[in-house]
Amino acid sequence: APVLAVSFLACVATGLELSVNNHAADFTLSTQPGPAISLSCLVHNSSQAEELLWYRGDGQVGLKDGNKVNISNICVSPVNESDNGVTFTCKLARDKSVQVSVILDVQFPPQLSGEETLHVEEDKDVTLTCNSKSNPQAQSTWLKDNHSLTLQQSRHELSQNSEVFRLSIRKVQKSDNGTYTCLVESPLGNGTRDFHLIVEDKKPVFPTEAVIAAVVVVTVTILFGIVARRDKIFKVW
Repeated sequence: APVLAVSFLACVATGLELSVNNHAADFTLSTQPGPAISLSCLVHNSSQAEELLWYRGDGQVGLKDGNKVNISNICVSPVNESDNGVTFTCKLARDKSVQVSVILDVQFPPQLSGEETLHVEEDKDVTLTCNSKSNPQAQSTWLKDNHSLTLQQSRHELSQNSEVFRLSIRKVQKSDNGTYTCLVESPLGNGTRDFHLIVEDKKPVFPTEAVIAAVVVVTVTILFGIVARRDKIFKVW
């Protein structure tokens, strides 16, 4: 009996189709942060009431009772950067293989501005990091004192992922003093951030062993002095 029931449900669901915003197949929806977007799921070729389910990623979206049968609407408001790449899926409740998904393509320019001052001791390493997150992904470059930075393979290293752009400088020198600008360019806009690098004189380093030895010598000398003074006092008495 259970096998027959499963077969019956599969046959009943055959021929049913869903559409989301008039798309019968998975699609990508481009939008921008701010305005709300509506997603409408509709059952086609149905002769009876069909319950619908919505998912955001792997999590099910809660729906009100009047928003589940044959047609179901959800609203994403407000749209923000974190919604980029999120998948919303509408499924038929009794046959979840019948489904349509929409991927949000939230496009935004780089959010980059301001300045920062760094004090670094000579011969130390330093890393400058700027937020280059944007969609579509931006192109990033470094400037020094408003000119293209000349990279030295042995001292400079660039690294970038989808969110940050880094410049690492090994063993900074006085010649590294200056203003470094992270320039991020995308079709939707540009952004910059300045880093004022100040290379300070190298601090003198005292040998630890020599300092300890000096402290020991002074301590022993003081102790001998105290002992000698006590002996002298006792002899007087």
